[in-house]
Amino acid sequence: MEGKTKEKSKGPSASFRMGAIALAFLIVGYESALFVHKAAVARVVANSDHPDTVYIVRKPVAQTAAGIGAQVPAHPVETLHRESTRTAEALGLAGRNSPRKYESFRFDPNTASLGDFMRLGFTEKQAQAILNYRSKGGRFRRKGDFAKSFVVADSVYRRLEPWISIPKVDINKADSASFDTLPGIGGWFAKKMVDYRRLLGGYSCTEQLLEIYNFGQERYDGLKDLVTCTPAKAYPFWALPSDSLAGHPHIRSRETARAIVLYRENNPRELWTLEGLKKAGVITEDQFGKLSRCNLEKPAPDVSP
Repeated sequence: MEGKTKEKSKGPSASFRMGAIALAFLIVGYESALFVHKAAVARVVANSDHPDTVYIVRKPVAQTAAGIGAQVPAHPVETLHRESTRTAEALGLAGRNSPRKYESFRFDPNTASLGDFMRLGFTEKQAQAILNYRSKGGRFRRKGDFAKSFVVADSVYRRLEPWISIPKVDINKADSASFDTLPGIGGWFAKKMVDYRRLLGGYSCTEQLLEIYNFGQERYDGLKDLVTCTPAKAYPFWALPSDSLAGHPHIRSRETARAIVLYRENNPRELWTLEGLKKAGVITEDQFGKLSRCNLEKPAPDVSP
């Protein structure tokens, strides 16, 4: 019993001590390697921000001036400044370990490139997610739509919100594909919007969209903040023949068109007004209201003797 007690009181075995020493060396070696790695990365990052510069000085070459015998420099002293070259691996390492920097500039989230989004502070993965959303037909119609993207943090949106610039759809320039991007507008209404613009000779205001059959106030309210209307060329209402006037959406009658021409032929030019047509019973009150909203060309001055 006494011998067994003595054996138990002995310290760790030699193999255990050797293993502990080896583990300690491994830990020290790992920490040293980690320190060296971090130092190397820090150096690469520092060189990325402040790259080494190589200065090349071209020494003047002396030559003898003809007939004088004096030594004069052939060329002035020239110093060239060049940045040192860095490998792609070093650039990549610097990019992965440098603190992320961002810029703020005006951008349209519907057209910005991958590089633009990364400059704005998004990671490459986040930027690609936005591009993937767009490639699948997604569109940011309003600034708030961009805020709803799962890769756009609230803090990022607050920083970028003043810089978001989403152009409105110009109803006098847009094609049917552009109209189709508006909420509540499918292919059928997109075509009607283009057709009605042609009949009007150009929209005069966005409210004229309400004149399209079955367009409706609710549909208009859903997109009125997304559209604009540049001035269209004035419609030559007081110069067109009756067959052309009959095609206007607010005339739509050969009889009314002929009556307008007769009115012009039998009244002085100072009476060529929509008010005059209404008083003469040529157009109705409803036609008067709709035509008043149109951009009609003023009558040409009377040059007859």
